[in-house]
Amino acid sequence: VVERVYRRIVDEGMGLIALHSAHLSKVFKRLMGTPCNVKWREAGERERIWVVGGGHPIAEGLGDYFEIEHEEMYGEPFEIPQPDELVFISWFKGGEVFRSGCCFHRGLGKAFYFRPGHETYPTYYDSNVLRVIGNAARWCAPVDRPRPVHGNVKPLEPL
Repeated sequence: VVERVYRRIVDEGMGLIALHSAHLSKVFKRLMGTPCNVKWREAGERERIWVVGGGHPIAEGLGDYFEIEHEEMYGEPFEIPQPDELVFISWFKGGEVFRSGCCFHRGLGKAFYFRPGHETYPTYYDSNVLRVIGNAARWCAPVDRPRPVHGNVKPLEPL
């Protein structure tokens, strides 16, 4: 299943949104090529999510930051490749920071990782979180474009 989903993303342009602990999912780890490990603490602490990619479509409609009162902490180092675009960075009351909104292009597809969402907190009722997920779904959607041509090709002009 993992290889089939991976191929749909890379070869066919399907999008992927990985929420919270999905950083450890098999398909996300396959896309990243890394272990994707993090530091974590389940203490229900405040998270301030800074918008560092304000011009990015995933951040549309948000202010400079938003806060979630009770969340599980994830902290750096986050074992992923350098994101193609970083949209959000989180700060937690305990002092840790985390790259919490990361965009990746993989072949014809796009992937977005968004950190908030521990199951014991009402994170998915927060209007800002819902806006991010909706914006991310639009950003990750496949784009109608010609498939790239590979291999031995004829010249565009006479040689």
